[in-house]
Amino acid sequence: MEAEAVELTSAPVLPAPSTQASHVYDRLREDLLSGRLAPSRKLQMRFLTETYQTGQTPLREALNRLTADGLVEVREQRGFYVKDVSRAELAELTKTRCWVEALALRESMAASTPAWEEQLVLAQHRLSRVPRSLSATAFEDNPEWEKLHRVYHRTLIGQCGSQSLIAFCGQLADQLYRYRRLSISKAFPSRHVGDEHAAIMEAVLSGDSDLAVKLLAAHYQRTADVILQDEAIFPELRRER
Repeated sequence: MEAEAVELTSAPVLPAPSTQASHVYDRLREDLLSGRLAPSRKLQMRFLTETYQTGQTPLREALNRLTADGLVEVREQRGFYVKDVSRAELAELTKTRCWVEALALRESMAASTPAWEEQLVLAQHRLSRVPRSLSATAFEDNPEWEKLHRVYHRTLIGQCGSQSLIAFCGQLADQLYRYRRLSISKAFPSRHVGDEHAAIMEAVLSGDSDLAVKLLAAHYQRTADVILQDEAIFPELRRER
């Protein structure tokens, strides 16, 4: 069966029953975000229970949580599916992320402390020292870069004083990460993303909140623009030319 041929995360030893749903949630979430489970794919219960070595009760709990996260959708009378992608959703998610992170960044800068600024400088420095691609000749995703990239962006808004706002920003980042993964190799050769990160940090350290917000929004919009023009993701673009 085609579903069984997909390479997913390796099956670990089963955890205790009390933590099994959370464990399945974490593994499913990783496979959804990485694209191992492709958009629009039907999530058949038998396949999932065998692949993730779990029962239907913890699996359904995990799927319901992922539905709330916006990564899975329930189709009436048809079951669970990986959330589809669309240009309209990508544009909306990007616009919303720019709005809420502008607020979070302004609040963080208003409550700036030397410790927070040091954390930001350190996060940017660590990110800048790790190559985006594991190969210099062809794009090969570097998991360490992705991890440090998330730390950098979380640090930018981490002084805002609202854990709810930070959590919402994280949820938007996850939903947009799915899109970015689909088109990342196309943007890699021409995008100088390290310069963008450094410029945002410099604006923050100089106390220029208007410039920092402008640069952050442009950073996110450039990513969206690359994806929105990718005909491999959105074949309807060919018909519209």
